[in-house]
Amino acid sequence: MSDERKRWLDEPKNVNKIVYTLYGVCVLLILVDFLPYKDHPHYDFEHRVGFYGIFGLVSCVGLVLTAKVLRRIVMRREDYYDE
Repeated sequence: MSDERKRWLDEPKNVNKIVYTLYGVCVLLILVDFLPYKDHPHYDFEHRVGFYGIFGLVSCVGLVLTAKVLRRIVMRREDYYDE
């Protein structure tokens, strides 16, 4: 007999709450860039609004794509250690 209770994240409305909350946090973080604060960037392009968010997204996508290529290079057969 299995326990088939509904969990909190089984409800689509609860998942939507999490997604919209994350959207809100992202918007707030972008809006913080417009506040007057003194930063000391090393390069001129670091002054752009949302630069670090875009840089993080591009870096993450690049890591995933690099891992997909490396997987083909270093992957072994499923029974490699059975021999």
